[in-house]
Amino acid sequence: MVNTIDMEDMRHLNLFGKITQVGTRFCFNYNEMIVFCVPKQLISKAVGENGRNAKQISEILRRKIKIIPQPQGIHHARDFIQTIVSPIAFKDLEIKDNEMILTAGSQSKAALLGRNKRRLIEMQKIVKSFFGKEFRII
Repeated sequence: MVNTIDMEDMRHLNLFGKITQVGTRFCFNYNEMIVFCVPKQLISKAVGENGRNAKQISEILRRKIKIIPQPQGIHHARDFIQTIVSPIAFKDLEIKDNEMILTAGSQSKAALLGRNKRRLIEMQKIVKSFFGKEFRII
């Protein structure tokens, strides 16, 4: 997993670590939301009692945040992508040699692409950095 961190991401990660006491190296933007990936066993600690930590980070950054489990490999790709795009559902995720193909219905496809393919481009960056594969929606 190659993950490039810019200064803004570094600030987000430092704030996340100070508030939650959970260290992570993975944070990215998707659909105007900041998504933090933490090991599965530390999710409840990161969210905090009654969501206190998540609410505090969201108020400080003035953006919605989502805390999700970090994928352990390519076999967790479907759950990882479903967690990122929820509540939007998709039909299937097919993993080939060097690409992932997501199959969705017409309504879901429009929501997954976003205006000017903004969400598609964000998801392509995420899939490339976590799994090293190209990403397409059909």
